[in-house]
Amino acid sequence: MLLGGTVTGKWSNVSEWEQILVRSGFRAVTAPFSCRTDPEETAAYLEAAARHGVKIAEVGVWRNTMDPDPEKAKDAMDYAKGQLALAERTGISCCVNIAGTAGSAGWDAADVSNYTPETYERIVGIIREIIDDVNPRHAFYCIEPMPWMTPDGPDEYLQLIRDVDRKQFGAHMDFVNMIHSPRRFLQAESFIDECFRKLAPYIKSTHIKDSRMNPVRLTTVLEECSPGEGGLDFVKVLRIIDRYLPADAPVLLEHMQTEEEYARAYAFTATKAAAAGVSI
Repeated sequence: MLLGGTVTGKWSNVSEWEQILVRSGFRAVTAPFSCRTDPEETAAYLEAAARHGVKIAEVGVWRNTMDPDPEKAKDAMDYAKGQLALAERTGISCCVNIAGTAGSAGWDAADVSNYTPETYERIVGIIREIIDDVNPRHAFYCIEPMPWMTPDGPDEYLQLIRDVDRKQFGAHMDFVNMIHSPRRFLQAESFIDECFRKLAPYIKSTHIKDSRMNPVRLTTVLEECSPGEGGLDFVKVLRIIDRYLPADAPVLLEHMQTEEEYARAYAFTATKAAAAGVSI
C-alpha cells in the first residue's frame, strides 16, 4: 500500500508545499489543488509530487449536492462535475464526496431526511448526472460512507453501486465511518474484513484512522481518533488491507490538524505495518 495523508502546514507556493511533502514521508496524498486552481499551478503541484514518486490519490468535492438552497445545490453540482473533470484530466483515479443531506441542519448532518426513499432516489440521480455529464474514462466518482447517511455499510454501498449502474462509479473506503454500533466496534476486525472483501473490486482510495468506544451508563459514544489512540488492532487491520488491495493502493491518514500530528500517526502506522509484514 501507499501510506500517506494530507500535506498539512503553512505554505505560500508549490515549493514550500513540496518541502512539507518531503518531510512527511507520504507516498500518497490528497490533491492540494481544485478545478478552480490556476492550471499552471496545478501542473506545478503534479510535477512536484511526481519528482518524489508520490501518488495524488484523490480529489475532494466536500459540497452538499442536495442543499435545500437551489443556488447552493447547483454550485455544489457544478463543483462536483468540475472536480471529476479535473481528476480525469490529471490522471487522479478518485473524485470523492459524501452523499450530503436534503435537510437544513448542515451539509454532513445526521438529518431525519437522510434515509427516506425520496432522498435515496435523489442520491442515485445526482451521481448519475455527475458521471454522465463529465463522461470520464479513467477517473471514478466515489461516495465516502458516513455513519448517518447513505451508504453506511458495505451491503448498502454495494446496493448503491448496483442502483447507480455506472461503470465510473467507484467506492471510497472509510471503514471507521461505518463502525457506528457497539457490535461493529467489538467485532471490528471481522467487520473491516467484510468491508474489504465485498468492496475491494470497486475501491479507489482508502482512509485509515482509529476508533474508540466510550460506554456511558446504557448509552454509547463512538468516535474516530488518530491511529494508536483507539481500540483497533492495527497489525490485523493493515494485514486485511494488504490482503485485498493492490500494492499501489493509496491509504490515507486523515483529520489530523498539524504536521506533527500527521507525523506521529504515520510513525505509529508504519511501525505496525512493519510488525504485520506489510510494505508501505
